[in-house]
Amino acid sequence: MSLKSLTKRLGPGVITGAADDDPSGIATYSQAGAQTGFGLLWTVVLTWPMMVAVQSISARIGRVTGRGLAANMLDVFPRPVVGVLVALLFVANTINIGADLSAMGAAVTLAVGGNQHLYTALFALACLVGTVFIPYHRYVDVLKWLTFSLFAYVGIVFTVHIDWGEVLRGALLPRFELSSDSLTLVVAVFGTTISPYLFFWQSSQEVEEEEANHEAPLLEEPTQAPRELGRIAWETWAGMGMSNLVAFFIMLTTAATLHANGQTDIQSTEQAAQALKPIAGDFAFILFSIGIIGTGLLAVPVLAGSVAYAAGELFAWPTGLEHPPQKARGFYGVIAAAIVLGIGVDLSALDPIKALVWSAVVNGVIVVPVLVAMMIVASRPRQMGQFVATRTQRIFGWLTTAMMAGAAVAMFVMM
Repeated sequence: MSLKSLTKRLGPGVITGAADDDPSGIATYSQAGAQTGFGLLWTVVLTWPMMVAVQSISARIGRVTGRGLAANMLDVFPRPVVGVLVALLFVANTINIGADLSAMGAAVTLAVGGNQHLYTALFALACLVGTVFIPYHRYVDVLKWLTFSLFAYVGIVFTVHIDWGEVLRGALLPRFELSSDSLTLVVAVFGTTISPYLFFWQSSQEVEEEEANHEAPLLEEPTQAPRELGRIAWETWAGMGMSNLVAFFIMLTTAATLHANGQTDIQSTEQAAQALKPIAGDFAFILFSIGIIGTGLLAVPVLAGSVAYAAGELFAWPTGLEHPPQKARGFYGVIAAAIVLGIGVDLSALDPIKALVWSAVVNGVIVVPVLVAMMIVASRPRQMGQFVATRTQRIFGWLTTAMMAGAAVAMFVMM
């Protein structure tokens, strides 16, 4: 199979998995590796099957019903409740967007010099123009190519010395201190890995793909179910596997370099990249910087687009990246607002790492009611017909919900 034909087969599951490793996620994983060494590697191993379950459920909801997640949630919860969830999603995503854009600008500044805020504004403009003015069926091909930038982080590990025995223990034996800081970091890792914006994005992208291919929802065309649900299964396993593999290597690399050399406090993604240079050499530094820019260009449209889908469905606006701007003004207005406000985050006095980690913590908290609503939707024959979530999906979906809720409650108790 040629590279071109492979990218044609990559769908929403792979793009969603790649977008999960955005610069804010990179910062959180870097902070975890720098602070705890190999101690939290188990978190990205544990969350892989959990991610597969919840992301395949969100994709299933979109493909079966032909509607996004927020639209389906309105059938379960009162509109004000869904509105609060969408508002929280907007706040968390805006902070994420600002932190991502800032990290991208800083990466360019480290490489060639110049004004970081100018580069940040240019990246914001590029993401906005690309999202608003390029039709989805063309824009998605750009997103697919950007997923390959993630492999930069896998390459870094071959430039440093690794104690693989310690890596194995860190990956298989859960361990962390029962302290407020430690539990907050665990919630941040969980929140940046299993983020609510990914659910909204993947369910809506299934609807986009369905409309772009002139296909009907599975409720109307059940004969397509074996092919479509099979596709969702394999590409979600692949996408989430790639996402967690990259997260694993980010944490592993910073543990083997920064933590091993006594650098346990990382303030930003660009600081992590800069700190790697004297320890692991120019090659690691360049790969890390390229990865920040590539994943940022991928993640910012996903962050802005996911909240636009949710808001559009909440207010019954026309939604979709295939629509021209004049026919979906509210939808594209939310995208523009999220990106513009993200620039404001970059220009503000917010401490970068606090913004990054606390946005992940917010995701780790608000994901719980979103998961509850999603699991109820996916289990209702009234909405899903014969295509309700499988027994395995329901088991892992509710286990994920319990795990996220337990971590959040433990964090608040320790505080």
